[in-house]
Amino acid sequence: MNRIWNFSAGPAVLPQEVLARAGDEMLDWHGTGVSVMEMSHRGKDFMGIADETERDFRELLAIPPGYKVLFLAGGATLQFAAVPMNLLAGKGKADYVVTGEWSRKAVKEARAYCDAHVAASSEDRSFTYAPPQEAWKVRPDAAYVHYCSNETIGGVEFHWIPDSGGVPLVADASSHILSRPLDVSKFGLIYAGAQKNIGPAGLTIVIVREDLLGHAQKGTPSVLDYRLQADAGSMLNTPATYPIYMAGLVFKWLKQLGGLPEMARRNDAKARLLYDVIDAGGFYRSAVARADRSCMNIPFHLPDERLDAEFLKGAAERGMVQLKGHRIVGGIRASIYNAMPLEGVQALAAYMREFEKRHG
Repeated sequence: MNRIWNFSAGPAVLPQEVLARAGDEMLDWHGTGVSVMEMSHRGKDFMGIADETERDFRELLAIPPGYKVLFLAGGATLQFAAVPMNLLAGKGKADYVVTGEWSRKAVKEARAYCDAHVAASSEDRSFTYAPPQEAWKVRPDAAYVHYCSNETIGGVEFHWIPDSGGVPLVADASSHILSRPLDVSKFGLIYAGAQKNIGPAGLTIVIVREDLLGHAQKGTPSVLDYRLQADAGSMLNTPATYPIYMAGLVFKWLKQLGGLPEMARRNDAKARLLYDVIDAGGFYRSAVARADRSCMNIPFHLPDERLDAEFLKGAAERGMVQLKGHRIVGGIRASIYNAMPLEGVQALAAYMREFEKRHG
């Protein structure tokens, strides 16, 4: 089998062990004679898969009582609208912290439903840092305050949980959820698309505090009403059954490795390998403030953008793909999610040093 090192920002690399097990079970899940993709979502077998997937997810994140976990469709982008639809509760205003493209899109979407105020922003330095807590201007009568805890495109990560002053805190955690432990009790709501650290595209997980349910504004489609979905066990309509099954396999894999504390240790070590190369000689450049550098998405630039094509070509020849930076920021970007093995990052670091030696 000829596997390459896939540094895609998403859909992203999945654990090889998970893919192998899914392959073994593709045609016949546990002697049932059918694939999970063919099961009724209301049948005993799939209901068991969904229940176990949720239990493992709750265990990994140590989700406290008083929170519902929803398995939804539509990607994290659909939550840009679903959050204000469900959480405004008649208040008409919400606050947003803007640190990159995803949080900027979230506030733009919210403005169709409410007075969406930018409580803090890092646009003044091209979204290269996380605004410190003292810079946040959260309105005490806001329905919630929303931020993106890891910006996939710009590589800015919050390594701390903001204090929203009693206003419910909402996080788009799509690109770093499950990469390290997280105190869920600090949040009113967390949502995440699956295609980074959870499983294949098509599934979105929402963790919502129960007191925030039941306030959907008039006209909210039933499939976007968190209360209705919670009451229906995320099965108001047919859920993304196969992505839920795959997520469950990923959760088992994470537990076998030692859970989120072990993943944090591994992810920090992988990121340090690349940042050490970037910082070593002045050839590569990271625009992100050191304290706010992402451990999942590492964008960097070469001294001359005309070298980008050669760098990418050489990487592909060595079995490393999906390293081209997002079109908005350019350059190179390595996404090193949970499933990226240390060996893949070591290979990239070695190639970076080799490329620098030839062109530095």
